[in-house]
Parts: sequence; structure tokens; C-alpha cells
Amino acid sequence: MTEILSDENLERQIEAFSLVPSDGGKFEFSANGELLYSKLRTGRHVEPGELRKILTHHLK
Repeated sequence: MTEILSDENLERQIEAFSLVPSDGGKFEFSANGELLYSKLRTGRHVEPGELRKILTHHLK
């Protein structure tokens, strides 16, 4: 998360984001109301830097 929060370019483009950790293996990341990553869908946790890459690609 630090990699996203510390990037000024991303900060200007994001209205809101949420990270939803919970029991049962659910881990979801949404930005500007759109689901960008779901552990339940992929069956795995994100790798370091992966959320930033997904978010950057989404905002292009």
C-alpha cells in the first residue's frame, strides 16, 4: 500500500480506493468504485508491487 500512497501521480488520479481484508480468504482491491483485484477470483495473494502495477494500468 505504501507504494500506492506515496506516488503523487497516482494520488491525483484516485478519487477513492479500498482494501477489503477479511476472514475466509477474501482480499479485494478497488479504486474509484471498480474492483481491480480479488484473491477469491485469482486463488492467490498479490505479489509485492502487483497492486501498483494493476492500478497504474487501470488509470491509463
